[in-house]
Amino acid sequence: MNNSSSTADLPTAPPGDRSPVSGKAVRPGDRIFLGLSRGSGIALLVIMAAIAVFLTYRSVLAISGDKANFFTTLDWNATGTDPKFGIAVLAFGTVVSSVIAMAIAVPVAVGIALFISHYAPRKLASPLGYVIDLLAAVPSIIYGLWGALFLVPHLSGLYGWLNDYLGWTGIFSYSQGAARSLFTVGILLAIMILPIVTSVSREVFLQVPRMHEEAALALGATRWEVVRMSVLPFGRSGVISASMLGLGRALGETMAVATVLSPSFLINASLLDPGGGTFAQNIASKFSEADQFGQDALIASGLVLFVITLLVNGAARLIIARRKEYSGAAA
Repeated sequence: MNNSSSTADLPTAPPGDRSPVSGKAVRPGDRIFLGLSRGSGIALLVIMAAIAVFLTYRSVLAISGDKANFFTTLDWNATGTDPKFGIAVLAFGTVVSSVIAMAIAVPVAVGIALFISHYAPRKLASPLGYVIDLLAAVPSIIYGLWGALFLVPHLSGLYGWLNDYLGWTGIFSYSQGAARSLFTVGILLAIMILPIVTSVSREVFLQVPRMHEEAALALGATRWEVVRMSVLPFGRSGVISASMLGLGRALGETMAVATVLSPSFLINASLLDPGGGTFAQNIASKFSEADQFGQDALIASGLVLFVITLLVNGAARLIIARRKEYSGAAA
């Protein structure tokens, strides 16, 4: 009997039919796992919703009692008889320090990830990857102490050089003093997020199909051309995701920023002048001494940080979705 003719008579499901397996065909363990997975997803949504409701409720109480504009006021006095507070300085400091950190950390992290995954010999790549992963486990307060006791005293030379060559811009003008500015915070945050971005980017680069690289080499491409034409396009979405993870830590970093920064509610034109503040640093430094209304005001600033984080992650997901067809995300 012809096997091909017998198999051709069997009914086949339409290509687009994705009907789930019936309950009788699923083992009890599968049902338990499905229930746990579904419950975990629902629990996560409930927790996020509960956090949003709590922050919104306490924020409304604070903003309704604010005697100034919450978004534009350059002051924070939420404990007085006539409370006036705003997030202008905090929003500026948080965004600027995070942008500086990303501008420094992402190119360096991608370079390290490429070196470990495609250039370094195996005997060097494994220990170097282990060291990078180990840096991600260092507590924030350790980074803060190192930044305050080592980084700040040794940045005077860099600040002087920036002032000599770029001081005319006003952004990098420097008057002598301790280097406890948003620029220092950005450098410290870049060091802190570097292991996260590097580790995720390295794992993405290692997933590039070997046939893509071999095809490029067969066409006569150099090592850099292979990276540029095969590795980077495939790993673009992964690098974006890694960068967003790092940005999330930079936006919410507390103890390291509070240890290094000399806070003040002023927006300086120069990034090298002491002063400024961030949402997380302000909450950490003022929460213990705040009364009920002052805590509500700090929670209101936390809600703004919560919204910024959600917007950043949402924008990252949109970027990844729009570029999916050009990267390994579609594979």
